[in-house]
Parts: sequence; C-alpha cells; structure tokens
Amino acid sequence: MSKKGRVGSSFEDFLKEEGVLEETNAIAVKRVLAWQLEQAMEKEQISKRAMAAAMKTSRSQLDRILDPDNDRIQLDTLTAAAHVLGLSLRIELVQ
Repeated sequence: MSKKGRVGSSFEDFLKEEGVLEETNAIAVKRVLAWQLEQAMEKEQISKRAMAAAMKTSRSQLDRILDPDNDRIQLDTLTAAAHVLGLSLRIELVQ
C-alpha cells in the first residue's frame, strides 16, 4: 500500500498563480464578518432598523455592511456595528 500524499500545489498557490488570492481573501473575510454580525443581531434580537438607528446610519448602509458580496466597508463602520452588539472588532496581520 502506498501512502496518499499531496499532489500538485495548494489551492492558495493556485489562487496566487491566477492573481486572485488577495481578492478571494477579502471576499472571504467580508462574508464571515457579515455572517457574524447577522448572528449577533439575531442573538441580541436587534432588528435592522434598530441596528441602523443605534449606529446612526441608514438602513441601506447597514444592508451594505451585511451584504456578503460587498467588500468595500470602512473599518470605522464595522467597529460601530460591533460596538452596538457589545462586540469588538479585531484585525491582525499574519504571515
């Protein structure tokens, strides 16, 4: 019996070769953040209307924050959303 090992490069290497690694990572991070915010809103039983009011923003801006495909959100906006839910936003650089 032979052991099964890695064949070829990793998916991350493939994304690098295609030139889409950074974009793919940004989309993945935004989708996770949107999901986490929605889960926290559900847990705290905060409606979109109440969340937007607490953030002092519009409902359409909140919809953009919660849109998993919109990766153009400012850090201060995410920080405000986390604060309303009693959470903190942590960002780190990793190698």
